[in-house]
Amino acid sequence: MARHAAFFHRSGITSHESLFLRLPPFRPNATIWCSMSPANTQPNNVNRPRVGIPWRTTDEEAKRITTKLQFYFGSVEEAGGEPVPISLQLPANQFAAQIADLDAFVLPGGPADVSPALYGAPHHKKTHEADTNREKTDFAILEHAFSSGKPVLAICYGCQSLNVRLGGTLYQDIASELHTEIEHSREGLPPDAPDPTHEARIEPGGEIAQLAAACGLENRSGGFGVRVNTSHHQSIRDLGRGLRIAAVAPDGVVEAVEHEPHKHWVVGVQWHPERMKGDPLAAALFRALVQATRAAAARR
Repeated sequence: MARHAAFFHRSGITSHESLFLRLPPFRPNATIWCSMSPANTQPNNVNRPRVGIPWRTTDEEAKRITTKLQFYFGSVEEAGGEPVPISLQLPANQFAAQIADLDAFVLPGGPADVSPALYGAPHHKKTHEADTNREKTDFAILEHAFSSGKPVLAICYGCQSLNVRLGGTLYQDIASELHTEIEHSREGLPPDAPDPTHEARIEPGGEIAQLAAACGLENRSGGFGVRVNTSHHQSIRDLGRGLRIAAVAPDGVVEAVEHEPHKHWVVGVQWHPERMKGDPLAAALFRALVQATRAAAARR
């Protein structure tokens, strides 16, 4: 973890100017690229794709709190990538220059909720406060990634952000809106308690299904059974443009999405693979991101 902390120190941001970018109209031209070959995990940064990871919140960046962010850094590094922190508070020109120099992106989870105003819904009483800087950063990264064909792995909040950016909507509180018996959030658990887990079904025909098959997961009538960790109180309601459901929980909560029509690799998962040390599918997701990044770079 100390090694990962050095990245943050070297990339410290002193500017407090908020990011503000006017996004051009969305152009749906993305897809899934699949490779099952293992990543090159040799410690040679020359061959390591540079994977941008935004800070989870403005407050965590200001206080340099990296406790959870370093899980993402560690997973990218173990998969053969070079993790690079992205400030939520860069001036627009510096931000644009930084992401242009990166090869792929991981959109992490976080304690904030995407503002319901962004998908035309009234504010639910259980919805957490939004982080405007994080929203603008995620949306600008996604716009750049789609226009340049750079791969994206969106996790938890990042998955919800991806869906909203593509015109989708969210359930603002699973417990009160869906009345499910499955506990999806960590509410009421002590900070050091392990994440709750539940079953999910990976739907056939996509990138995650191919990874699941390669990992030897149980085949269930064409799909695959998997157990995932869970730490979220919101989830996808209406799918964004070009997204397909890639995994669902037994109560119907969307657990993963993939983008079509298959021109570059964009995957969103509601669970936290970065916190599933030793889990084959979790590691495979990050390796697939790195492999897709190498393939995308070779085509450019």
